[in-house]
Amino acid sequence: SRYNALTRVQGETLDNLSEAVAVFGSDGRLRLWNPAFGRIWGLREDQLEGVPHVNDVVEACALVEDERVAWEQLSGSVTGLVDNRMQAASRMERHDGTVLDYATVPLPDGGTLVTFVDVTDSVNVERALVEKNEALEQTDQLKNAFIQHVSYELRSPLTNIIGFAQLLSNPKFGELSAKQGEYAAYIRSSSAELLLIIDDILDLATLDAGIMQLDISEVNVAATVDAAIEGLKDRIAEARISLQTDVPADIGTMFADEKRLRQVLFNLISNAVRYSDEEGTIRVTCNREDEKVIFVVEDNGCGIPADVITQVFNRFVGHDAGSRRQGAGLGLAIVKSFVELHGGKVEIESSEGRGTIVTCTFPASPKATGRIAAE
Repeated sequence: SRYNALTRVQGETLDNLSEAVAVFGSDGRLRLWNPAFGRIWGLREDQLEGVPHVNDVVEACALVEDERVAWEQLSGSVTGLVDNRMQAASRMERHDGTVLDYATVPLPDGGTLVTFVDVTDSVNVERALVEKNEALEQTDQLKNAFIQHVSYELRSPLTNIIGFAQLLSNPKFGELSAKQGEYAAYIRSSSAELLLIIDDILDLATLDAGIMQLDISEVNVAATVDAAIEGLKDRIAEARISLQTDVPADIGTMFADEKRLRQVLFNLISNAVRYSDEEGTIRVTCNREDEKVIFVVEDNGCGIPADVITQVFNRFVGHDAGSRRQGAGLGLAIVKSFVELHGGKVEIESSEGRGTIVTCTFPASPKATGRIAAE
């Protein structure tokens, strides 16, 4: 009774498997199968009950060349025509688009267990994701190429605009009224800001191309911090922000690309100004630990929301918190690229309404000078 019950349980289990199962005897004939096997291959029950030989099953199932190749491998495993009867697994794509994973397992009595699993849905999802990813990569490349081209084309006329605006402001070429002088100043400041954005885009394009090299030299750390702040004095004064610096007098020097280091500090401080409130405070500190030089820029502005902070180093991603705070979203992307190019790292801490702290850690002496950028 227990034996019969066990047999029935095993039979019901086999019949209700979603995987197709077939067992071929040592003589190559089909001895056992489940309904899924007939359903997957479109075989009628009377065809299976006749104990067909594996060659007959191949003729009934292999409708196209790719299927025939897979079935011939299966047939070799069943009939023992291969050198070693070992467990094997592979994938087969049928003429109707169905994708099957199949496996053969040699049994102790000389027979062979063959299983088929329909993986069409998962394969189609995988293919769709791959195609979507390729399309996104192509779109991203097209976007970058377009932006780079436009940036190059904009730079020349923009330089002319800046030059003529400076000429207009020069008293040697005629006096301007107070209003005209104010408008000329607006032209110069707006053009200069636009030129900075274009330069950032071109720098990122050079990074993407993997052709940017650092001009490593001995850099006076304190002087570089002062130079970065000097370029932002007008903006800081206009925003009525207090800037505090804490740079030890004996901070000394480090080996870095002075231009890129200054650009990193400029972008960090500029970002802090953009997201600070009037009468706010920005603190720039620098210290040396072991063989590292650490720069910290801290503000008590609006902060960054939790859902944005994970994306702030991406290009063209910015946090809009008011008309004065709109930006191109390139500053932190430039910072991250140049810091990592030096072999350093960038960390950011922020909470909405409490401000932001950005920490840049540079090696005092990069391992390799003139390091080439990689995307």
